Amino acid sequence: MASIYQSIEILSKEKGVDAHVILDAVKDALMVAARKHFRTEENMAVDFDPKSGAILLFIVKNVVDEVTDKVNELTLDQARKLDPKAEVGGLVRIPKSAEALGRISAQTAKQVILQKVREAERENIFAEFSGRVGDLLHCTIKRIEGQDMVVDLGKTEARLPKKEQSRLENFTIGDRIRVVIKSVEKTGKNAGVMVSRASPDLVQRLFEQEVPEIYDSTVQIKGCAREAGERTKIAVHSRDRDVDSVGACVGMKGMRVQSIIRELRGEKIDIIEYSEDIATFATHSLSPARITRVAIVDPIERHMEVIVDDTQLSLAIGKKGQNVRLAAKLLGWHIDIKSEEEKRQEVESQMAAVMAPGAPVSILIDHGLPEGLAELLIGSGIGTVEKLGSMTPEDLALIEGIEPDSVETIQSSVISYYQQFEAQAAPPPPQEFVGGMPIQPPLGVAPQAAPAAETEAAPAEEAETAPDEDAEAPSAEEVAAPPAEEVEAAPAGDAAQAEAAGDPAEVSATEAVEAPEVAAEPPQTSEEEAVADSTQPESDTIKDSE
Repeated sequence: MASIYQSIEILSKEKGVDAHVILDAVKDALMVAARKHFRTEENMAVDFDPKSGAILLFIVKNVVDEVTDKVNELTLDQARKLDPKAEVGGLVRIPKSAEALGRISAQTAKQVILQKVREAERENIFAEFSGRVGDLLHCTIKRIEGQDMVVDLGKTEARLPKKEQSRLENFTIGDRIRVVIKSVEKTGKNAGVMVSRASPDLVQRLFEQEVPEIYDSTVQIKGCAREAGERTKIAVHSRDRDVDSVGACVGMKGMRVQSIIRELRGEKIDIIEYSEDIATFATHSLSPARITRVAIVDPIERHMEVIVDDTQLSLAIGKKGQNVRLAAKLLGWHIDIKSEEEKRQEVESQMAAVMAPGAPVSILIDHGLPEGLAELLIGSGIGTVEKLGSMTPEDLALIEGIEPDSVETIQSSVISYYQQFEAQAAPPPPQEFVGGMPIQPPLGVAPQAAPAAETEAAPAEEAETAPDEDAEAPSAEEVAAPPAEEVEAAPAGDAAQAEAAGDPAEVSATEAVEAPEVAAEPPQTSEEEAVADSTQPESDTIKDSE
């Protein structure tokens, strides 16, 4: 046991932990093991003999006037039997043999010691690396655990997870690599140091090492956006007008940037000149595509719209949207890319929507819609009756503040609004015609639509069934026109007398009207035309007699 101090010193140097921390950990471990071995809840203390290194185990009790805790307290008389110098309020240490501790107790003490030492290590690691997040380190691949790697930083180990590795890289045990510190955690699942090869900070640190102008702050890195293994966009700005920021990063014949590309295993790098003007910066960020114009949609929400030529649209978006995605990360803005044709169609649709006729929702107030409900609909973005009519009851129920009863009220008002147009669009009733003149109904008598339709339908059917050859025969109007005019011109009293007396003129006129129907059946020949001509004077004779 005399070598326990030497063991503590060796462990302290190996783990980088203070020797006093390890010594306190050993004492705590022995107390836990002794309490477990003796199965007691008494307070215990452990000490070491400085000369022999032997373990000294004690049970500690308090000296009181009146005992309230029989396990950890003693009266003054009981205490002075063990220690004549004991006083009230003091402590009495009762020696206990440590030789009784066996193998199980030693194993328990070992676990406690290791746990205490690990906690001390974490404290030291956190204190050393917590302020170095983002720093570039050289390390060696120590071992591979699944898809993760464990690297040796010298004093401690660090984890290189799969998500922090580039897909272009493939390392083996013993390879020396450069990484940046991603995070340092004291407790939890990710306790310890986590390093990264996929962070944008790695590219910035590499540029700082390769480009002296960046190291001395003549050229500043304003931003960096990266998709590890694919492409990186880095924005630089020169504080000296005589120094070209992009040229300084590229180097003579591209030597500086090529060195960084080799370190990143062939990853593409776009070096962009920074500009305070966000539209100019966006134009540079979307290179190599040529931008037509940039429009700021919402400066508060940081939303912009970029218009490109139709032939440049795919180049501006990039492979799987990579170019515009990196540009959005670099700018910190939301970018919408549209071609000239898409923008033209969008403007046309907006103009059509603005110019499209539509009745305001407020007009439904005259059809039973409450004013409060109309204001609620307008506030929800429903400004026209047409838009309201196209919505289903389910859509209306989703609007905040619309109750089921309100949905029925809205539907009834919309129906009432459209019914007024249906009433206006109803066709007027048809009129009767006799001799080409409309028949006016007597005063006080409403016209009957159905009989009029039947009356007009009959002559139409006769006209359709008439053969084409009737065009050569004289029509009924030519034969009966003179009697019809005289009948219409005659007073109502004369017509009544003629009907009562059986006036031959009326009979002749009736026969004249019916004559074309008989003559229309067969087509007329030249002889029949002569007969028809001979009958014309008879009609004149009848007219003279009248």
